[in-house]
Amino acid sequence: MKGNVYLERLKNGLITENPTFVLMLGMCPTLAVTTSVINGIGMGLSTTVVLVCANLLISLFRKVIPDGVRMPAFIVIVASLVTVVQFLMQAYLNSLYGALGLYIPLIVVNCIILGRAESYASKNPVLPSIFDGIGMGLGFTFGLCCLGAVRELLGSGQLCGIQVLSLSWFTPITIFIMAPGAFLVLAFLVAIMNVIRKKAAAAGKPLHEPVGCMSGDCAGCGFAASCTGKSSDKTAGKEEA
Repeated sequence: MKGNVYLERLKNGLITENPTFVLMLGMCPTLAVTTSVINGIGMGLSTTVVLVCANLLISLFRKVIPDGVRMPAFIVIVASLVTVVQFLMQAYLNSLYGALGLYIPLIVVNCIILGRAESYASKNPVLPSIFDGIGMGLGFTFGLCCLGAVRELLGSGQLCGIQVLSLSWFTPITIFIMAPGAFLVLAFLVAIMNVIRKKAAAAGKPLHEPVGCMSGDCAGCGFAASCTGKSSDKTAGKEEA
């Protein structure tokens, strides 16, 4: 049963509530750094490390942190983790650090991290919170990589810095490595995701949680408004007790 919970958290971040294509969170780094796949991977994995560690610590101390200073405490924890990640990247991945620049410290205020801390990690045990962080982080990384791949391929004919489309017949569409191109690609990918979700629902296999789901995440669920079961609230309460 517990294994199913962990797999459900991974699926939730990658597909059900993908932070890029479903929840539309973290749009600032999503649009700014995805001029290449490498940048997307770097930002995505950096955010994943912070997200997993933040979820772990916040879940571990969830009964100790007073409600009155909950959000400031979350921000202090996340800021400390981001500082460590920033120093490590500056020391060992300096070229990537230079490419991502200001967006590494801005992970502190990334809505994905604070959102998962508030809606899930602060209400659930440590292991499910860790897997929730992994799922959300991988979902964010996947979204950044998709955007980066399309923009890099159409904007320069490259993938991961390797020329895959010969410039003898392919003319790079430079708008795709500029700001307007980021919005265009994101719009098309979100539209594709919506089509997939509608087709899955029509086939009787909806990608969202069924009524009365047991994920324990009604607060962070994009379908909470239409859910009539709300049994996850009781489940979360039992786990916390």
